[in-house]
Amino acid sequence: MTTVNMTAGNKEYPISLKEAIRSEQVVYQFIRPTPLYHYQNLSNMVGADIYIKHENHLPGGTFKIRGGLNLMSHLKQQNVRGVITFTTGNHGISIATAAKLTGIEATIVVPKGNNPEKNQLIKDTGAILVEAGENFDQAAEFGSQIQKERGLYYIHAANEPHLINGVGTEFIEIIRELPDLDAIILPIGGGSELAAAVTVLKTINPDIEIFAVQAEASKAAYLSWKSGEMIQAPNHTYAGGFATGSAYEVTFGIYKDQLADFILLSEDEVLEGVFQALSKTHNLAEGAGASTIMAAMKLKDKLRGKKVVLQMSGCNETITSIIKKA
Repeated sequence: MTTVNMTAGNKEYPISLKEAIRSEQVVYQFIRPTPLYHYQNLSNMVGADIYIKHENHLPGGTFKIRGGLNLMSHLKQQNVRGVITFTTGNHGISIATAAKLTGIEATIVVPKGNNPEKNQLIKDTGAILVEAGENFDQAAEFGSQIQKERGLYYIHAANEPHLINGVGTEFIEIIRELPDLDAIILPIGGGSELAAAVTVLKTINPDIEIFAVQAEASKAAYLSWKSGEMIQAPNHTYAGGFATGSAYEVTFGIYKDQLADFILLSEDEVLEGVFQALSKTHNLAEGAGASTIMAAMKLKDKLRGKKVVLQMSGCNETITSIIKKA
């Protein structure tokens, strides 16, 4: 059974299947379970029974709202009035949206030149948006300075137990609907979703294969997995869901020994995934959100004949940006 204890504030919280189940009581006050659709066209392409979990249908267009809602509920109980986080978009959208729903003020720090549509979604919640730094990690450093100056609760994008447990509700939904699942493919940035999948799915059925996918241009998590220790690496992908320059202690500690394989995609392959998602599923998915389709194609030999879930993690992409990159 996968259980990890981590301190948050002055308390220690477990990351576990039990806590993910408990998180449902909070998460489902605000959202409904997302669809799990079977796609025959993708099944024919891969040679496996392919399903897509449409987390892109959630408020804010991303799976991360699950963790944000769970965390904000706990912070509300602790009388926290203001939070700050750093993001390339989806994590910030989640925190900003959850903060609005729970009456907590949120400050969101993004890198300069960040996806303008994601920035607007953050602004639309009423959160304070700060643009600073040239990339994800520099934005994080600037966010730390603001946190110290204003005494805000600092929300790490990965090393937060309530985030991981909240995201775990996604995988409870999947296993309830598809109990004979053989494998799942997930994109990775900070790793909260991968950690949640390991925690829930491997506890229920250790034989379920979990595959990760990341951009070649931002492959810190991949290199860390290959070496068995956390590594920093250049971070240049256009796809915000992948855009981290390092692995993170808590999430890496959970998934590092639990993956069946780890796939890297070139920037062209990431973009091709967006086109495949649009043409095969009629969903406009962002780069990381569509990457699982391309990963499945590369894993055809390992997936043949199996029931496989591809996670569509987010939809915050635009036709304009796709045309510019094409």
